Amino acid sequence: MSCAESRDDVLRLMEYLLTAEVYTKNTRLDMDDLPPQCRFLFLPSPEAAEIKRPLVVTEALLKRAPGTTDEAIKKLLKNPFVEFDTLNLQYHVTDLKAGAEWFASHGGKDLVAKNPTLAFYIGGFDSLNVKYEEVRANNPRFSDSRLSLDRRVAKLAEKDEHFNEALELVVVSAPDEIEQQMDSIVCTEAQKEVIARIGTAIENRDFLREHNISEVGKLLFVGPPGTGKTSLALAICHELHMPVLEVRLSMVTSQYLGETSKNIDRIFELAKALSPCILFIDEFDFVAKSRVSDDHGAMKRAVNMLLKNIDKISLVKNGVVLIGATNHPQLLDQAAWRRFDEVVEFSLPDEAMRAAILTTISRSLDCDCDLPAMAARTEGFSGADLKMMLKEAVLNALMDGRRTISRTDIECGLLTVENRNLIRNCSWG
Repeated sequence: MSCAESRDDVLRLMEYLLTAEVYTKNTRLDMDDLPPQCRFLFLPSPEAAEIKRPLVVTEALLKRAPGTTDEAIKKLLKNPFVEFDTLNLQYHVTDLKAGAEWFASHGGKDLVAKNPTLAFYIGGFDSLNVKYEEVRANNPRFSDSRLSLDRRVAKLAEKDEHFNEALELVVVSAPDEIEQQMDSIVCTEAQKEVIARIGTAIENRDFLREHNISEVGKLLFVGPPGTGKTSLALAICHELHMPVLEVRLSMVTSQYLGETSKNIDRIFELAKALSPCILFIDEFDFVAKSRVSDDHGAMKRAVNMLLKNIDKISLVKNGVVLIGATNHPQLLDQAAWRRFDEVVEFSLPDEAMRAAILTTISRSLDCDCDLPAMAARTEGFSGADLKMMLKEAVLNALMDGRRTISRTDIECGLLTVENRNLIRNCSWG
């Protein structure tokens, strides 16, 4: 291990000791003031709902920290401000102020900039100049974590076993699990405005409830495949700090009479119980297909049950944002359209939007390409097509032993997508 690595390991261990001391002494600090790695260490058990003061740093706790070695713990004890209580097997900082000053002067600034608890106590040091408010704002919220969501789900399952049945019908994801981020998605101005309106409604729920304005937060995403409907529906959870329940209507149908209606009820009840959350229903055109073409009475009743549930759910009253998505809006009848207060269009991107998408998805790559020229040549491509084109270009470069994407690589990617689309449009009789 190099000297730099050894120093970094000791700094990380010192971070845990200082965090425990500062958090214990300042009761205004809460879970959102602890960075994720500290929450993991200080929660007493996976089932625990909160971190209780005082925070205690044991040898077992330090050894649970990723990357901790016996050598790093030995070097930690050489710090003049650290002592080990052999009776209780606990580590302590003997002088908090002096220990914090040592931490700041020995390369701890980057750690302070990601730890609200330390920023609260030592961020104002002249050598650091780290603002607590900014660090806390950038720290992942505990409520956005899988850990927090698992606890909420466990409590529901304990309260009512029927929620277990509903959980088998949906994919439930916490915001910190969702890969899609708003800064990686190119949105139209209309799409951005809809998201902003939802955010405003959430901030003013009490006012809207007081004035009986409840038909807010039911969105229908319409457009061809690959235009970003699912990506945006998932990415919104980061903006709204809500978990997302993802369901495909075709997956909740059952061969048993009446079971499909019960499944739909279970999903909506789960969404209300888990609120605030996003309920994302993909393949929403399945509703219209069933109403028009399915003469099975049980299925028609199930579809009507879905529409009734949509009527009863509300962002203002229940804290649930409902998003339906369809590739076939022409199949939806008026009964379905009426349930949504916002219809959000996802068209195939124009040239300017294609250029923006290519710039966004290639920003981490070394790409020797004329992206505006490629945008001009890809008329009719969806965002998914553009991503596939770039993926094929990257693989082509890697196969050739390169990590710089050339124009030839992009041409190969373009040809792959064009051939794929030709095959898709073939009729085989």
